[in-house]
Amino acid sequence: MPTPAEQFESNFFSVKTDIGWLQDGVRLKNARDAVEDLQTTVNGMAQRISGLRERGYVFEKDLENQAKGFVTQWNGLYPSLLAQLNQQSTMLQNSLRPLETQLNQLGGMKTNPAMARNLFNSLETGISTLKDKVSAAERTIDGMYNTFRGQVGSVSGHLGEIDWMLTQLAEATFKLLPTEGGIMAVKAVWCADVKEKPEDPDGVLYLTDQRLIFEQKEEIATKKILFIATEKKKVQEKEWDVPVALLEEIKTSKQGMMKNEDHLDLRFGPGANHQTIHLHIWQPVEQWQALLNKAKSKEFDKTRAIAIDQAEVDKVKSVPAQCPGCGANMDQVVLRGQDTVKCEYCGFVVRL
Repeated sequence: MPTPAEQFESNFFSVKTDIGWLQDGVRLKNARDAVEDLQTTVNGMAQRISGLRERGYVFEKDLENQAKGFVTQWNGLYPSLLAQLNQQSTMLQNSLRPLETQLNQLGGMKTNPAMARNLFNSLETGISTLKDKVSAAERTIDGMYNTFRGQVGSVSGHLGEIDWMLTQLAEATFKLLPTEGGIMAVKAVWCADVKEKPEDPDGVLYLTDQRLIFEQKEEIATKKILFIATEKKKVQEKEWDVPVALLEEIKTSKQGMMKNEDHLDLRFGPGANHQTIHLHIWQPVEQWQALLNKAKSKEFDKTRAIAIDQAEVDKVKSVPAQCPGCGANMDQVVLRGQDTVKCEYCGFVVRL
């Protein structure tokens, strides 16, 4: 059991720590930092979007207007936020001063712990009350812009996904076709079966306005000792690509012990190099189902910020209905940006 002097030191350290926390708390430091972070995000969004455009993102032409709209909204909101922060902070700092005085008084009572007991109780009550006031002030500030912050956060998170996709495309072993634009990419496992196995290739699934592409991209153990990998090699190669136009069915499912794994089952029509594909992806399957449907219905073309080169569109239209070599129907899917089309019956190559 601690002595009265030891108990005093323990209690004194505790209230001193609380007062130290409150000295930041009453200035509403966390709330101010959150407001400043949001201001930085809003003011930097236009430049961020410009950077994504330069790197090849051509869709969602309204992104720039969204960024401008956020700046306008923020300029109207920020002055009232700042005023409320300063007002609340001044009131809280005034409430802290008596507690700091009591703490100084306690410091002089180390030799008489019994006399300090009532002051300890008063100080602890005051600290608890002021902590509640700080929390209430933070909630008040948060409530003034919580909805707006959520809107900005949603767009900012989406820009982060686009940034990741463009980084992966820049590192990929394949190139997109002329005028083909990346829409989204996600970490994925291509499962040979519905049940995922350790040997299934791990990589990146890409969705463009014309194709679904899977590239294996992982480190594979080449030597193990007692089940621990001692040597590895990086494997990166495109495994398959399928025209989005051939996508006929999308099924989504939640798997794993906790049902927290997102899985896609895709079925493709004639002409695809895979009739069915099963994927475990690291984004919500509902999001990908919507993206795939929009890509198949060519809705992304309507949102282009950079127009498609008409010459590439005309090339696709120039494909003959019958093969000049054997007369068979040339009914395969032709992607915009292709330079040649090969007859699947006789191998005759039509140059576009």
